[in-house]
Amino acid sequence: MEPVRHTTPEGVAFRDLNGNGVMDPYEDPRLAPEARVEDLLGRLSLEEKVGLMFQTVIEAGADGSVLEGPGAISKSATSVVVLDKHLTHFNVHALDDPRMAARWHNALQALAERTPHGIPVTVSSDPRHAFMENAGVSFTATTFSQWPEPLGLAALRDTEAVRQFADIARQEYVAVGIRAALHPTLDLATEPRWGRQAGTFGQDPALVTELGVAYLHGFQQESLGAGSVACTAKHFPGGGPQKDGEDAHFPYGREQVYPGGRFADHVAPFPAIIEAGTAAVMPYYGMPVGLEVDGEPVQEVGFGYNRQVVTGMLREGLGYDGVVVTDWELVNDNHVGDQVLPARAWGVEHLDPHGRMELILEAGADQFGGEECVEILLDLVARGRVTEARVDESARRLLLVKFRLGLFDDPYVDEDTAAAVVGRSDFREAGYAAQAGSVTVLANAAAGGGGGVPPVLPLRPGLRIYAENVAEDVVARHGTPVARPEDADVALVRLGAPFEPRADLFLEAWFHQGSLDFPPGLVARLARLAASCPLVLDVELDRPAVLTPLLPFAAAVVGTFGSSDAALLDALTGAIPPRGRLPFDLPRSMDQVRAHHEDVAGYDDPLFAFGHGLDLTVS
Repeated sequence: MEPVRHTTPEGVAFRDLNGNGVMDPYEDPRLAPEARVEDLLGRLSLEEKVGLMFQTVIEAGADGSVLEGPGAISKSATSVVVLDKHLTHFNVHALDDPRMAARWHNALQALAERTPHGIPVTVSSDPRHAFMENAGVSFTATTFSQWPEPLGLAALRDTEAVRQFADIARQEYVAVGIRAALHPTLDLATEPRWGRQAGTFGQDPALVTELGVAYLHGFQQESLGAGSVACTAKHFPGGGPQKDGEDAHFPYGREQVYPGGRFADHVAPFPAIIEAGTAAVMPYYGMPVGLEVDGEPVQEVGFGYNRQVVTGMLREGLGYDGVVVTDWELVNDNHVGDQVLPARAWGVEHLDPHGRMELILEAGADQFGGEECVEILLDLVARGRVTEARVDESARRLLLVKFRLGLFDDPYVDEDTAAAVVGRSDFREAGYAAQAGSVTVLANAAAGGGGGVPPVLPLRPGLRIYAENVAEDVVARHGTPVARPEDADVALVRLGAPFEPRADLFLEAWFHQGSLDFPPGLVARLARLAASCPLVLDVELDRPAVLTPLLPFAAAVVGTFGSSDAALLDALTGAIPPRGRLPFDLPRSMDQVRAHHEDVAGYDDPLFAFGHGLDLTVS
């Protein structure tokens, strides 16, 4: 789809976004983005400027249309938020067929052309190229090329592979109109119980920094332009050290703690990502408890409300003058069906929505994530509690990103291109190779217990294989599937890392939290299985697991971070040699975990240390 263009007497093609028949400066593609911003800002009503400062969830119609009624997650009809509330930033959830996605995006942009100044929409996305499905964090790849989780990219220890992934993801995003990424996640995985580690690059600040910058360059390219996806680096000043590993989405996880005095480690990746040009930064929900920086106590309120953090540390301390977008729903509770997720107003629960919004703006944020309550900000301005100059400050930053992305000149995408680019065969092949390569061999004992017998991995061709949680057709490509371990040459079992299921609050069921211990009954059953034939265990490490009780009887143990059954088997057979290295320490026991400081990376005596991984000898 092509935008309608007009031509000036001098021969300049432009989009007449406000319909006045002339090329105004903000419509002039020859001018610098900064000049275009200043011209447009002076033309906008307060309502239009306020609309820029909200980013809410949006759902696409299955047929590529815009939804005109509240959806499963979105709060309002699309035309209401675009035409009446003047929102121009949307976080899209499910996207299936790429043609449908492109068609929906174009319909959304066409709707935006009906607004007074034709401000184009910016569509954002959480990660959607791996395996995890969690509406609060990420989506499985579906039609997009499928890669390991970021932890798996970290396991590869390959900066160029991370850049390649991000560049491929950029091309697929741009093809369907997604021009903003609510990632990378730069949090350190120092607290092994925390439920969001799969989206990180692990525990080491230097590795996280190196891979984070490569990721940013892949998405944004060397500078923001018409082919870029604008990144939101998160979560400043580091969201990993959650008290007892509980996540700050939920009231019981609101506290971030630093008993080991390692606050600086968690901030460490951000200076480089800012220097590399990240378009936006997102503070986390967490409320720092007992934190002092340079001898000054930090106020115990959520980071998005915290002026010492957003203005003092980020803007003044690190010199960042880009967009700051809050994490989702700091102002209002979210009711979905018969469940609720309270507003993440940690430390300021006593404030009403007006007071919360006012404090967020005082802290230095520009945009309210997951909110569309423009009437509250308009009322704050009407009452004199927020100045229009303060609104202008944030609107200016938000518009500048849109202009740099080229959205004002052409926001549309082509359905045929979307269908050709998304899930392209070479993209899928690269993702598959990364899945297999990121498999991390933790232990590889001799089949049958030694005595000159070689290690069980790599698996030999033609074995009789008993498998659990592995597709039978995949097993059949490498050996003969059998129904009983007694009839097998080897057993292969895939396990998820342990967690404690919870489902009271909205989103809670998707978060893997709590103990890292496997249930004793499972351990006993696996030991009996191993008595029949050599046992190969794969543990999908979306967070660490206590593997100690499995090692005495498992012939081999590997860790994966987002690998299909086929990719796993290709790694275990050596068809694609596994080269993963642990992106975090694996603890020996839950006692060790409970005694460990949440902000400190690693243990003095881990079961397997950061960087551990065995190579396979393939004959």
